[in-house]
Amino acid sequence: MRNLFPPDCYFSLLTQAVPYNSRSFLSHLTASGMDVHSILNGKWDFRVEHRGISIYSSKVEGSDVLGFKGVAEIPAGFRKLISLFHDTSSYGRWVHHLTEMEVLERNDSLEYVVRQVIDTPWPLQKREMIVRTGLEPAGENAVAVTMTGVPEFIPLNPAYSRVKEVQGLWVFAPSGPDAIHLTFVMHVDPGPDVPSAVSNQAMFEVPFYSMDNLRKLAGDRSYNPPYPEEVDRHLCII
Repeated sequence: MRNLFPPDCYFSLLTQAVPYNSRSFLSHLTASGMDVHSILNGKWDFRVEHRGISIYSSKVEGSDVLGFKGVAEIPAGFRKLISLFHDTSSYGRWVHHLTEMEVLERNDSLEYVVRQVIDTPWPLQKREMIVRTGLEPAGENAVAVTMTGVPEFIPLNPAYSRVKEVQGLWVFAPSGPDAIHLTFVMHVDPGPDVPSAVSNQAMFEVPFYSMDNLRKLAGDRSYNPPYPEEVDRHLCII
């Protein structure tokens, strides 16, 4: 297996792994960021497997809406997958029900603030999410892209229903030559106008279709998004 993080190229934010804890994943958010290790190793209930994508659910403290975790193998190298995630103009090709995508802020530390609009069935308003993304270590040779809702980052738009509770992460772990073990964890409470039973029933669509679309796009040899060179200032891939 390739070493993504040689000793002299570790993230400056790398910290000691936190012991296993079986609490719901939302309880592992801290003032300094996400406790990625405990989120991945928390209490997850297996729900379904289809086309090589496994879906799990977890209770979330203070919410009737379940969190989900999707796991799949992606036929692509680490650089290809990083490039895909950096190619925000192509998110509509793989993010389930995404209708709008906009980068509101970016900085040299690979932290972004993005605006996403998710389609919803009539008569519900489309959901608007404002999300801050970041980079975190996720164990040896793995990296996580974290997502935290920042609903007050821009003024409300009455044309959309602003989602106030968004937390999640994507974890990339090399599993072989040109293969990535990908984990997608997320909790989204769409708002009080959507019954939790409806949200929980529909939540399996999001990880399955998003990961299935992503896998197809990553494996498409005609799709070659440019690699963001600024990543090399934070991540060593050899």
